[in-house]
Amino acid sequence: MPEVIVRKGEPIDRALKRLKSKLDTEGILDEVRRLRAFETPTQRTKRKAKASAKRAKAKVRFVLS
Repeated sequence: MPEVIVRKGEPIDRALKRLKSKLDTEGILDEVRRLRAFETPTQRTKRKAKASAKRAKAKVRFVLS
């Protein structure tokens, strides 16, 4: 479960923005949106292709380093 500690004197808006970006990078928001409603076969195919491309891109990046 991601959490964000609000620093002393930090505006709530900034802490909320950090939380949202953390949730986005971990893919939690996408999963919640996906589970909220029915996913058509086309949407499922696009989601899986996007995830596959992301994994391939990360794999290439770490192999070349």
